[in-house]
Amino acid sequence: MILSTACGLRCYSCVTPNPKACTRISLCPGPLDRCFSTIVNGLITKGCRRNQYCIKPISCCGDDLCNSAIPTSGSVILLLVSSAITTLFL
Repeated sequence: MILSTACGLRCYSCVTPNPKACTRISLCPGPLDRCFSTIVNGLITKGCRRNQYCIKPISCCGDDLCNSAIPTSGSVILLLVSSAITTLFL
């Protein structure tokens, strides 16, 4: 992490409906100290931002290229939890 701080944080940066298309890497300038990812209406957005703006549903992390995973929206999580509960009672 010391190297990342000295050289700037690197994050994936894109706005796309296709998660595999997000391959551009950006070097975050000065005060932008977190990588972020979010998904709204099927559109994935990734990039750099300040920690103070990391509020749900925005997912943030602080290591180089840590925003590579596909963000999950609340509805997907709710679906998975309800499926698990249903499976337990069958």
